[in-house]
Amino acid sequence: MTVTSSPAKSAQLTAIEQSGWGVRFKLFQPHNAAFWVWLGGVGIGAVGMIKYFGAGFDTYRLAVTSGILFFGIYLIPWLYFLRRQNRYTGQPGSLLATGFVWGGFAATFWIALPANAAMLEIWSKLLGPAGAAKWGAGLTAPINEEWGKALGLILLIGLAPVLIRSAYDGFIIGAFIGLGFQVSEDILYAYNNATSTFGENQLSSSLFILGIRGFAGITSHALFSAIFCTGVMWILGRAAGERHVVRGVLACLGAMFLHFAWDDVAGLAFGNAFLTVAMPYLILMPLAIALLLWIRRLASSTERRWIRDLLAPEVEAGVVDPQLLTAVSGLHKDRRHFRKVVHNRHRANLLTESVGDLAHEIAAARGEETPRVAHARHELLRLRGVTP
Repeated sequence: MTVTSSPAKSAQLTAIEQSGWGVRFKLFQPHNAAFWVWLGGVGIGAVGMIKYFGAGFDTYRLAVTSGILFFGIYLIPWLYFLRRQNRYTGQPGSLLATGFVWGGFAATFWIALPANAAMLEIWSKLLGPAGAAKWGAGLTAPINEEWGKALGLILLIGLAPVLIRSAYDGFIIGAFIGLGFQVSEDILYAYNNATSTFGENQLSSSLFILGIRGFAGITSHALFSAIFCTGVMWILGRAAGERHVVRGVLACLGAMFLHFAWDDVAGLAFGNAFLTVAMPYLILMPLAIALLLWIRRLASSTERRWIRDLLAPEVEAGVVDPQLLTAVSGLHKDRRHFRKVVHNRHRANLLTESVGDLAHEIAAARGEETPRVAHARHELLRLRGVTP
């Protein structure tokens, strides 16, 4: 079974060109200023991290090592979850890892720590010690930390301008940058908690931080950055028809407000003990998740169109049936409906993954027929039970 020439083929080539899907990412670009800024930021951040932990490492060795171990394990389900979100015209793992490293070293130890300390001193002078204690964190972190993480996205655009086009690219990359920041900050919290108790029960102290920060991490930096970086991409409008400045500004402000509210919940609760405890989990978490899902749906519209256009010739040729195309290019409800139609969750997942593999090979081949494209197409037809 071969794919015939048609207007759908033109749409496919346009989608490949606009999305940049299939282009390889290369970090080492010595003639690109963005590479040196990224490298300098990560390097300075790494040195800052070593100095921060090194000063008391002999005393708090167990807190640091257990924090790294616990949050390294905590990282695994996050990576699995975000990998599943990296669908449609997915980004290379090397690009996402580059963003994660920026978040973990540069955004945390190069930008956030010194900038936060400086701004907290300013708020202390302006608001007084009591006012700074109540409002300082929320007036500081959303500015320094969100923009520090977003700088990583800007640098990655400089390093991979062809790859990073859509708002959904900002959503995924922002989530990985935020996750790097989140894990790094959690390890820092484990260390600081141990120092506050003068090194007593360091292992149980790290477990306590894992429990608190692990649960709160559901709506923490990965979520804030996913929303914020989506807003940045809407403002920049790098994909055709995606420039929405007002929507982008509102998304950025939404992420910053959630960050502010989370950090200053005690002030927002006006000293009410019940609200201080309940507000983060009964109000802010549902609000953050609802905003995230809404932003994700809006951000994915261009990517979903690209994947439909990319697979249009395969639909014309009968390689991909319309229901399968809807499952691959649609939302979660579409994939759930497809599983019900197939009556076999495992087979439905195999089919959608196989279509994804075919789409990836087509994009990597820039729409040309290659042995890898032919093999991916044959595997899909075999799974569907269709004779070529």
